[in-house]
Amino acid sequence: MTRYLSTNRVDAPESGRLRVFCFPYAGGGASAYARWQRGLDAHGAGVEVLPVQLPGREGRASEPRFTDLDALVDDLDAQLDDDLDAPHAFYGHSMGALIAYALAHQRQRRGAPLPEALVLSSYRAPHLPAPNIAAPDASDEELLASLADLGGIPSVLLNHPDFLSALLPVARDDLLLCTGNAASVDTEPIQVPMYLFAGKRDRLVSVAEVVTWRRHAGRGCEVRTMPGGHFFIRAHEDTLLRELASVLRRHAAVPALAGALSA
Repeated sequence: MTRYLSTNRVDAPESGRLRVFCFPYAGGGASAYARWQRGLDAHGAGVEVLPVQLPGREGRASEPRFTDLDALVDDLDAQLDDDLDAPHAFYGHSMGALIAYALAHQRQRRGAPLPEALVLSSYRAPHLPAPNIAAPDASDEELLASLADLGGIPSVLLNHPDFLSALLPVARDDLLLCTGNAASVDTEPIQVPMYLFAGKRDRLVSVAEVVTWRRHAGRGCEVRTMPGGHFFIRAHEDTLLRELASVLRRHAAVPALAGALSA
């Protein structure tokens, strides 16, 4: 197992399931998807959830973080290449959506196996400027206030200075990664079915801005709106997982059928 894949899954999924690689939002890590295997199983998705752990956070806190999207995608592509031979899908929330798209596009350019589905939530299409969470020179207090206002920091953790002091450098580097994505924008549509999720009350990325991903969709695009704001992934997790399961079931049935026919 590559260092990018979390080993903290509660249950070992059945072999042959569609693999769903989940990419985190800015400041987040693989733990954001800790409950997804059981949640998607409960909704009959029939998939294997593989949270992607980026360097510089959680179990990889001692490793240097990437602030250049192209360099990160090169490393992800190389490290995950063997894992992406089996049927798979990508899910990315906010910054994770940008990473998932950029990785899929790089693999398309070099003729590598592509995801069965690309699921992107709470982010603008890459031909638009990155969402402005905070100014590059924002103070720690201003950055924390912006993240808390969006729902990116659980209120119970706002009085834990050790947690906040560890979060801020990660968040700052992740915001740099998002704002330097111009070289990764590709005009060629991605040849993967695309599914977009947008928060109805998201004040950082509007539903209309999420819809702009259609410009990059070469094999169809569906849009689903979710209750809540930018972090509906946390505030309305079960609702999201129910909707996501209905999407993934369409694609999970393909590898399962192929396995049955070859038995």
